[in-house]
Amino acid sequence: MAPNNVRDRYAIVGVGMTPTARTHAPGVFNMTLEAWAARLAIEDAGLRREDIDGAVHGWPASPHPVALWKDSYSRELGLKPGFYMNIQRGGQVAHNGILLAMRALATGQATCVIMACGVSGASGWPGAPGQQAAERSITGLPRRFTQDLGAGRTGLDAVPGEVASQAFYAARHMHEYGTTHEHLGAVALAARAWAQKNPGARYYGQPATMEDYLHSPWTVYPLRDMDCSVFSDLGCALIVTTADRSRNLRRKPVYIKGIGIGDQSHDQWWNKASFTQTAGAHARRQAFEQAGVDLSDIDLTELYDSSTIEVILYMEDYGWCKKGDGGPFVASGAIAPGGSIPVNTHGGFLAGMFDFDLPAVIEAVYQLRGEAGERQVKQAEIALTNGNGGEMLGPGMSSSHAAMVLGNVVS
Repeated sequence: MAPNNVRDRYAIVGVGMTPTARTHAPGVFNMTLEAWAARLAIEDAGLRREDIDGAVHGWPASPHPVALWKDSYSRELGLKPGFYMNIQRGGQVAHNGILLAMRALATGQATCVIMACGVSGASGWPGAPGQQAAERSITGLPRRFTQDLGAGRTGLDAVPGEVASQAFYAARHMHEYGTTHEHLGAVALAARAWAQKNPGARYYGQPATMEDYLHSPWTVYPLRDMDCSVFSDLGCALIVTTADRSRNLRRKPVYIKGIGIGDQSHDQWWNKASFTQTAGAHARRQAFEQAGVDLSDIDLTELYDSSTIEVILYMEDYGWCKKGDGGPFVASGAIAPGGSIPVNTHGGFLAGMFDFDLPAVIEAVYQLRGEAGERQVKQAEIALTNGNGGEMLGPGMSSSHAAMVLGNVVS
């Protein structure tokens, strides 16, 4: 799509998140969570099932079992979409789904597209009797089948897996730039502070201190448990339609102003620069050019934080500080409540909930609709979201990146 075919032409008009981020709803199958969230999003938009003529199922990445490829959520709800597609890339799945929805709208394949994803990582599948929660992977299958996904007792933290890769990046950043454990801890504590303002967050009512962080058990050095994503049994969904149609629906539309994609395949993976940066700079440039904004226009940002080091890399790659200065920047309090750039106001993956990049997009929608309660950012008009996914050499290496600019006013 050319930049002038994106800005304010499409809008997110409904969102849904199951109320299970804290309770984990033991035994609820992930596709049931997905259908539940889809129903909530349809209700949120003031639509009927019959209004949905396009559907997208988000699923994580290639190693996941065939069972996750099913399109049962549309069947369970009685939807009759003209097309139903699966889309993946893990932590980028929501942004990819939105991009697909926009293309379907632009080409006349649909007039109203729902995108949904469900995970049952905290309790696993009902069909896996006798397993303890810590023995199950994010797919619900025994961890021995999916160790490469990196799903463990607190989230994405098995070896080998997500945090093994993230720990590699953290260690390299420490070596190159002098980043400290306290810098990583500042990210974890900022997320925990935001979570205290969100009753739906996993660690709501459980504040933490730097001492708590420094005594948190090691997961994969130099990352601790508090550096890692939480588990959630959670379903999330969102609905995209044209801007013209959005103005006649129940909720205030949240306009898609720009969306960009980047990938580490632009450089050879063994280039050491790839170990201390994401593909965020490329994705950001695309999204910002389409949206006609710069960093000074961003009121808040909701980021994919499967580990603390990712947030530090984003601060650098997006331009809030120079490469290598991410640690001191987050330690200054800039991303915490009261800081200069609110980051992950729902608590993020580190303290809030996990369903790939969908909770970040949904939180941005709540903020731009003025519905975020105690954590509401005042006069929020422009939000930045991102997703960080892909496999590169293996799952969790997060070689692919998406950035999106959302707004509540047509520019």
